[in-house]
Amino acid sequence: MYHHFAKSFANYVISKNQFWMKNPIKSQEKTLRWLVQSAQKTLFGQQHSFQEINGYKEFNQAIPVRDYEKFKTYIDRIVSGEADIIWPGKPIYLCKTSGTTSGIKYIPIFQNAIKTHINSARNSILQYIINTGDTNFIQGKQIFIQGSPVLNSKNGVKFGRLSGIVAHHVPFYLKSSRMPSWDVNCIEDWEQKIDTIVEETYNQDMTLISGIPPWVQMYFEKIKQKSGKKIGDVFKNFSLFIYGGVSFKPYKKIFDELIGRKVNTIELYPASEGFFAFQDQLDSDSMLLLLNNCIYYEFIKINDFLKGKNNYLSLSDVKLGENYALIISTSSGLWRYNIGDTIQFTEINPFRIIVTGRIKHFISAFGEHVIGKEVEATIREISLKSKLKVREFTVAPQVNPKVGLPFHEWFIEFDEIYDNLEAIEVQMDSIMQKQNIYYKDLIQGKILSPLKITKIKKGGFNHFMKSIGKLGGQNKVPHLSNDRGIACKLKKYIMNQ
Repeated sequence: MYHHFAKSFANYVISKNQFWMKNPIKSQEKTLRWLVQSAQKTLFGQQHSFQEINGYKEFNQAIPVRDYEKFKTYIDRIVSGEADIIWPGKPIYLCKTSGTTSGIKYIPIFQNAIKTHINSARNSILQYIINTGDTNFIQGKQIFIQGSPVLNSKNGVKFGRLSGIVAHHVPFYLKSSRMPSWDVNCIEDWEQKIDTIVEETYNQDMTLISGIPPWVQMYFEKIKQKSGKKIGDVFKNFSLFIYGGVSFKPYKKIFDELIGRKVNTIELYPASEGFFAFQDQLDSDSMLLLLNNCIYYEFIKINDFLKGKNNYLSLSDVKLGENYALIISTSSGLWRYNIGDTIQFTEINPFRIIVTGRIKHFISAFGEHVIGKEVEATIREISLKSKLKVREFTVAPQVNPKVGLPFHEWFIEFDEIYDNLEAIEVQMDSIMQKQNIYYKDLIQGKILSPLKITKIKKGGFNHFMKSIGKLGGQNKVPHLSNDRGIACKLKKYIMNQ
């Protein structure tokens, strides 16, 4: 009976998505009209003449694209307690995130937007039920490894991390099976929290596990240390891993060995600014772009963006395989907002995407413009071709080496240590050249030397993240940067070569 109800509910909810999937452009046009009409009387709407906007052309001309720093004057007024600034009324939450140039950022979340977060996460699971027919995982325990749900208040509006906010909106049918317990989830110290979660869940029937891959990996390793067994043997009914935040590919080999058997996975693409996509097919890494979340999407080729060209595109103009910066307008009043992510379209019927990286996370010291997708794919491919198991990594340019030509330095923490990595360096550099023609030209033109690996002590990246106050939660190690900031801070964790 339970199995039948779950499948019926899944079919009912997912069937409602067919209209926007089959009519994506009309759905986006409808979303844009609704957003503009809803916010006409706000301060932002009045300043940008929303009453005169009748379509995308006027919308494009009336509102400049902004990132957080340029949008901050509006956010500051909301944080101070003002209403009707960018969206009618006040937000129900301020989502606290770590900014690169602004310090702490506060992203407003209004009532409608929090519903889309919850419904999208639910729908990803319902789609999985339709794809597999499996409902058994719902009858066991589910764990969501996340930040603390403790919220503070600022001028009458609650604020906290996104995962902590979402913890207050767990559907009633999951509350009895959800782990960890509230008290454990509120532990702030990440290492203590993971240790306590292990003790609380070790003897439970865990069937669904969710979280950012590096922090779930820490949880799995502590379970293995305690039991001496594979995760798949400790949790015999564990069948579904749901993740987001970073690419799973670099971590997959270690996960496979820790678990010891096949477990299905679902990738989600949520952010403080909105829930954008989820993986709706088990046999594909692509994610379905969600057009039913009151979000209007725009795109610009990353090369145009970096050159300052304002060639912004609507969904009807995108092409497969192009690297785009993602621009959004939402029912939380973020208007033509640059969230800093880059994506590629893998399908257009329906629209499916992959996340390729962050605009600010790239290497182009010599015009190579290496992106996150390329370094993550290199780690994945070399892991499949060799015995290497990579725990964590980051890449930075070495522009002024003491000897020889500049090169890309790969700081890698291995699960097992290999004394001689010269052959691996050669293979990895070959993989990188195949992915990035500009990098290949620089290597062959003797402008760059092939990449070099610097080994990080086991646990080094966790110590580094703890040292900068970003261990656990929604924080993750940037996998590449265009300067030596992270590289310099990693010096104390380098193994003796």
